[in-house]
Amino acid sequence: MSELITAPLVDLDLTADTKEAAARSLAERMTATGRVTDLEGFLADVAAREAQMPTGLDGGIGIPHCRSEHVTQPTLAFGRSATGIDFGATDNRPADLIFLIAAPAGGDEDHLSILSTLARSLMDDSFTTALRTAEDAETAARLIRGDTEPVQADPADASGAVAQAPTSETNAPTPSRPRTGNPGGPDAAAETAEHAAASNPTASPQALRIVAVTSCPTGIAHTYMAAESLEQAGREAGVEITVETQGSAGFTRLDPDLIASADAVIFAHDVEVRDRPRFAGKPTVDVGVKAAINRPAELIAEARDKAARGEVSETPAAGSPMDRNADAEDGYGTKLRKWLMTGVSYMVPFVAAGGLLIAISFALGGYDITEAKSVAEHFIWTEADSWAALFNQIGSAAFGFLVPVLAGYIAYGMADRPGLVPGFVGGAISLTIEAGFLGGLVAGLLAGALVQAIQRIEVPKTLRGIMPVVVIPLISSAVIGFLMYVVIGKPIASLQNALTDWLSSLSGSNAIILGVILGLMMCFDLGGPVNKVAYAFAVGGLTHPNDGSLKVMAAVMAAGMVPPLAMALATTLRGKLFTKTERENGKAAWVLGASFISEGAIPFAAADPLRVIPASMAGGAVTGALSMAFGSTLRAPHGGIWVTPLIGGWLLYLVAIAAGTAVSAALVIFLKGHKKQQPEAPAPSQQETDHPSEQKVLTTA
Repeated sequence: MSELITAPLVDLDLTADTKEAAARSLAERMTATGRVTDLEGFLADVAAREAQMPTGLDGGIGIPHCRSEHVTQPTLAFGRSATGIDFGATDNRPADLIFLIAAPAGGDEDHLSILSTLARSLMDDSFTTALRTAEDAETAARLIRGDTEPVQADPADASGAVAQAPTSETNAPTPSRPRTGNPGGPDAAAETAEHAAASNPTASPQALRIVAVTSCPTGIAHTYMAAESLEQAGREAGVEITVETQGSAGFTRLDPDLIASADAVIFAHDVEVRDRPRFAGKPTVDVGVKAAINRPAELIAEARDKAARGEVSETPAAGSPMDRNADAEDGYGTKLRKWLMTGVSYMVPFVAAGGLLIAISFALGGYDITEAKSVAEHFIWTEADSWAALFNQIGSAAFGFLVPVLAGYIAYGMADRPGLVPGFVGGAISLTIEAGFLGGLVAGLLAGALVQAIQRIEVPKTLRGIMPVVVIPLISSAVIGFLMYVVIGKPIASLQNALTDWLSSLSGSNAIILGVILGLMMCFDLGGPVNKVAYAFAVGGLTHPNDGSLKVMAAVMAAGMVPPLAMALATTLRGKLFTKTERENGKAAWVLGASFISEGAIPFAAADPLRVIPASMAGGAVTGALSMAFGSTLRAPHGGIWVTPLIGGWLLYLVAIAAGTAVSAALVIFLKGHKKQQPEAPAPSQQETDHPSEQKVLTTA
């Protein structure tokens, strides 16, 4: 197994002044050593992860990281900055220690274990002090690999010099010694428990017992840093604490007896806690993962107070995954947007898979392939029509899940796992009664609201265990089924049919106005909730395709391609108006825009929203209007220019995209040209809002 980090991957004199430039400098070292195959593609993946939440940690540490298909083997590069770089840490301290972690898309568990151990090591002051005083790249690499142990920092010794660790096991700091094996493997829970017990031998049977779960979107760094921070704080407070790390390499569930005997629970997570009902009925502290890194002692004190008051959590899985990191002051409109986005986000993979398979089937067998016999009864290996029918029927099966998945995960966003069953049932009934996409929206919202209401009912302790698996699914499914079949289903179906007929009749000025509206929505927030609403509207029409709905899908995709293409064109034509980092992002934006990934324009919008967003919207409106006016149609829900052969009126369609791109590029150049320029100034720090429902890969939807 190759070493995770070597001397050529260390830069002790990193001169970058922005986090983007730092990532590029370290990534170039990875590329030079053959560990990254596509520099720009890898940096795009790093930027996508950074957009989920800042990767700066208190204490002057930056830890950008991602999993990418452009990485050949798990790799770590280290840079030390004399001036510091802003990575968005909560203490506002610039990072002077920067670790760029690169994991392959299918990274093996042994390497992920070493990565997680590094994350734990960062919580050790002697480790970071040794890195700050390392005199050469080889020394720093050996420290990070664990070949050299840092001496424990002496409070009276400010030098923090690096030395070989003593051979005695008792003096070697555990966090900085790499461990092989799966951090979530069979021995993980036992090792953590033993570690906690050994570190706190004076803990009595009456000591506070806490179990915790940590998880972050990537599951590589923050997950394990939070665990180490909680364990250290627990040892200092005389608390027995055992942590379950739900990371990339999987996880081992805490022993049920350990959970049952725990006095309190701490959830430090930015993604859903898996198997959360295991912890029902316990005093619970629920925070983001970085809170456990930055203020673990406060969390333990809060857990202690809740345990002393006897405060317990609601019935199993009560509450919404979307609400766990929400502000208490969030209004109903904000919550509604998050619930709908949850459903749409889970629906998108079905859209992409099913839609593209159907589009391929049309390319092979024509539109009449929908009338083919079932391939289970008739399939000839050598006939193109048989393969076309196969792809069409697989794609249609995937499309059949769109409405149930949408409804199910809207309910899930509102009420967690108990909302899934009534949501899926309501969505399936919506298809049965032909209420379609609108019926799925209503069914999901009703199912979530009903489950929330049931969860508020006080039930005896003895019944709490069966509520989420028997009582709630039974009652909620029966009620939602009754409402959809008997009460509201038929009116919604009539409205859905009316909308379908209206789309079919669109022509002339009406179609152009709709194209303008959809274009504005697609370019307003570049992959955010408004963009998703427009995209979901277009995809919903594909469940009952007709000429009008196919025009809508074409207009939506065309408009969504405009912002990144326009930024790429603008940086090519007038590079002096953009920073060096933006010019580099512009090169990648060509591919992102051509692939219908609106998020390619986010770095530009984040740096200069008042100029970039209006310019993007103007171009999107022009493209949407022209696409409708030209009568272009599209059966594939994704793909950008790569599905051009499947576009009706493809030549004029490309003209519409080119026109909108030119308008946006010209407008952003004009607007930027009339402000005072500082060509090579660093781009402003991008402090992104964390949305768990959008934790997946870059997608326009």
